[in-house]
Amino acid sequence: MDKPKSSINLVTVLLVILLVVVIGSVILLTFTIGRVINAAISPFETANHELSTQVSKLLNPTPTVIPDPVTIIREVQSLARLETIQYTVEKVITAEINQGVFGPLFGDRLLFVAHGYVIAGVDLAALEGEDLRLENGVLYVKLPEAEVFVATLNNDQSYVYDRDTGIFRKSEPDLETAARQAAEAEILNAALEDGILEQAQLNTETYMERLFNTLGYQKVIFE
Repeated sequence: MDKPKSSINLVTVLLVILLVVVIGSVILLTFTIGRVINAAISPFETANHELSTQVSKLLNPTPTVIPDPVTIIREVQSLARLETIQYTVEKVITAEINQGVFGPLFGDRLLFVAHGYVIAGVDLAALEGEDLRLENGVLYVKLPEAEVFVATLNNDQSYVYDRDTGIFRKSEPDLETAARQAAEAEILNAALEDGILEQAQLNTETYMERLFNTLGYQKVIFE
């Protein structure tokens, strides 16, 4: 006796659903196993890559090129006068002629306010080959002595503050010139007394040490 068609259709549907569930389970299980295997293998692959990189660096190292000290002399000399410090100085200068009892009659006097600046540094053009030597990885450098390059007045800011000329005397035309000359000398002396040369030498050493470091000399001693 034939089974009803509805029963056959129901069995077919159940078989299809069961088949889909089995296939899905197999796919999910395969995916999960793959992830577990990849997670287990990944650290070994990373370690192997790092080991290969280290071996490659040992077998094919990147060269560190350090030029001989003599070969960099010309490059340093090209810097010529290395200005490493500037002082701005203000001075009040008194210039006078025939001052005394008869000053109000025959004298000439002026008060000059001087503004100037002094620039100091090292003349690297004077650096010679024997001033640099390399011993046991240490670069020894003998720099030229610091010197003053400029000591001058700022004419835009310097002026005669006051002038007193005697009743029976004309203004001395060279008195202001003499005051300006004295002011330049005073400005220079003030900068020297304040240690401009010592600071210029120190600043130069700091600058040059950084330059030599970039060229590969990690330890530099100035003599």
